Amino acid sequence: MRLLLIRHGQTIDNVRGALGTVVPGPPLTELGETQAAAIPGALEGERIDAIYVSTMLRTHLTAAPLAAARGLAPVVVDGLQEIDAGSLEQRNDEDAIRAYMGTIFAWWTDFSARIPGGEDGAEFYGRYDGAIESIARKHAGEPNSTVAIVSHGAAIRAWASFTSQNLDADFSREHPLENTGMVMLEGSPDAGWVTTEWAGEPLGGAQLEDQAAPDPTGEATA
Repeated sequence: MRLLLIRHGQTIDNVRGALGTVVPGPPLTELGETQAAAIPGALEGERIDAIYVSTMLRTHLTAAPLAAARGLAPVVVDGLQEIDAGSLEQRNDEDAIRAYMGTIFAWWTDFSARIPGGEDGAEFYGRYDGAIESIARKHAGEPNSTVAIVSHGAAIRAWASFTSQNLDADFSREHPLENTGMVMLEGSPDAGWVTTEWAGEPLGGAQLEDQAAPDPTGEATA
C-alpha cells in the first residue's frame, strides 16, 4: 500500500517557532487554511482510498478540504499526534529547540533518550508504529490502496526516516518538512516501507510567511 504522510497547515505555534504538542492544540492560521485548501488540487491525480488524522485539531482542519473534495470522512487515529515536548512545551528558545530536536535525532542510536518530561524513542515509535499498523490492517485486503495521513512535522520526519529502508540519519537531518509538505512511502508493516517521494515544501505551493523564529518541527534546527 501507499502512505501519503502530510504535515498539517501553519498554526500560530509555527509562526512563533514554538513547540506546541498538547492536544488539541491551536487551529490553523489564515495561511494554514490557504495551504489546506491547496491540497486537493495538488493531489488531484492521486488515488486516495481513505483519510486519517491525529487527535490534534490542526490535522482535522488541514484534512477537511481534501475530505470534502473526495467525499471521504477523515478517521481519527490515536498515536499519530506530535512528539510530546514535555517540559519544553511552548518554548521557542534555542536551548529548548536543541534539546527537543537533538533528542529526536539521538533516537537513531539510543531509543532510551528522553525529551525532558516527554517521550523517549521507544514510546514514540511504539505508538506511531501501532497507529500505522492499525491503518494498514484496515486495508489488508487492498494491496494497491493509497491512504492520506495528516500528521505532524517532527513525528513524520522521525518515523518515516527511521522506518524507511532507503533513508538514514543524515537524510533526516538535512531534509525539513514544511507545513503541508508530504512524504510518500510504499510497502507494509510486514514487508517494510520504502520512501518514494519527500516533498518538503507545501503542496500546491502555498509558502510560509516570514516567521519570528524558525519552525522547530519542520526545520533541522538541532
